[in-house]
Parts: sequence; structure tokens; C-alpha cells
Amino acid sequence: MTVKRTPKVGLALGSGGARGFAHIGVLKVLEAHRIPIDFVAGSSMGGLIGAFFANDIEPGMMEKLAIHLKRKHWLDVTVPTLGFVAGQKIKELVRLLTHGKKIEELSKPLAIVATDIETGERVVFRSGPVDRAVRASISIPGIFIPERVGDRLLVDGGVIDRVPVTVTREMGADIVIAVDVAQFDVKMKVGSIFDVIAQAIDVMEREILRHQMLAADLVIRPNVGHYSSISYTGIEEIIAEGERTALEHVDRIKELIDKWEGEE
Repeated sequence: MTVKRTPKVGLALGSGGARGFAHIGVLKVLEAHRIPIDFVAGSSMGGLIGAFFANDIEPGMMEKLAIHLKRKHWLDVTVPTLGFVAGQKIKELVRLLTHGKKIEELSKPLAIVATDIETGERVVFRSGPVDRAVRASISIPGIFIPERVGDRLLVDGGVIDRVPVTVTREMGADIVIAVDVAQFDVKMKVGSIFDVIAQAIDVMEREILRHQMLAADLVIRPNVGHYSSISYTGIEEIIAEGERTALEHVDRIKELIDKWEGEE
């Protein structure tokens, strides 16, 4: 006799710098509509938000932190060698907010994606200190100093896997909801070296995804392309857009879960 089981739902949160605050809005909607999330995978900002979510930090609290946290609390500019930002402050902040836990100690299974800048390989963290994995995953090349983990020099996960759908599936998800917050076909004003770096990465990531099939069951794409990935302004509007877009998909997500056919 076969028994139908409830599908495992995975959430793949993509990179996108400041646009990634839209993930918070998406999480607020999923929580409000009691949509269960069994696995979380994230690249760059998606990894940061995913880590907080996996540690049971409420989306409402994430929103307050995002709006009220000052740059001086997470940004530590340094004399440029391999990057302009040392990244120690953000690492300490992540350690504080995740209570110094290891990934395997979090409430939800979590995977964080980074890129080995020397070999070009994807690196997926499923264990070890949360702050180390997040610090590696958010290391925008040229802006953040890369994170050294063992013999690897790691940078932003979005360089190789902008929306880690495959990783989420490999974790055991039957249904994968992807959240893509990257820019699409929007002309951005470039006025500094930081803009040049960020825009170059945006273009590269967009082209990589354009030539791949995003094998998710459902893709949520908040309309945040007109916001800069590095300016960290308009945070409330970005979160609100994540909420608005997610609300449009709630019925479809519930339908996918209800109509999923699986046996155990």
C-alpha cells in the first residue's frame, strides 16, 4: 500500500546586493500564508537572508534591522588590496544574529553558495560556521576582500550560481520556489568604481542565467531592477515590492503543494 506524503518545499534565494532585501518581503508573505519551507539555499544576499530565516529570525525583525541598521555597523572600508571592504564587521554581525551557530545547528536545513575565485568552482556550505559561509558568499569581487576558507579563496556565490535552484533540489526539495532579484534590461547610471564593478557583475550574472534553464517549479521576480545593487537606499520600497510580487504567487504555490503527487 502506498501513502501520499506532503511535499518538501525548498526556497532558492538569489543574489542581487541591496535588491536582495526583497527576499524579506517574500518571506513575510510566505509566513503570513503559512506556506511551509523545509529547505533554504542562497547566494550572496540570498545566503545572508536565508541564514537569518534558518535561524528563526522573523521577517518582521529582519525588516526592522534592514531599515534601521547604520552602515557604520557593518561596513569597514580598508586600504584596497584584494578589495575595498574588509568584511570583518558584517561577519561579526552575522555571528551575533545567528548566535555563533554552525549551519548544521540551525532550525532549517541551509545551503550557502560561494565561488572559488582561483578555480572557478562552485562551493556549497552545508556545515561549519554560519558567519564564515555568509561572509564568503557576499564577497562581491573587487569590493569585498575575498574570504579565505582552508586553501580556497572565496567570493560572491552569484558569480557562478545566482539563484541556487539545483542546490535546493539536491537538498531534497520536491517543490522549489526561486526568488530572483537581479536586474533585467534596466539602464543604470554609473558614477563610481563601485558602480562599474557592480554593473559588470550584474551584466555577467544576467547573461549566465539567460543561457540556463531555471529549473524551478515557480519563480518570483520582484520588480527591483531600477534600484542600485550597492546603494542601500529605498529599502522599505524594495521589501514592499517583494511582498507585492509574492502575494501574486500565493495561490499558485498552494496549488503546487496541494496537487503534488508523491509516494513514500
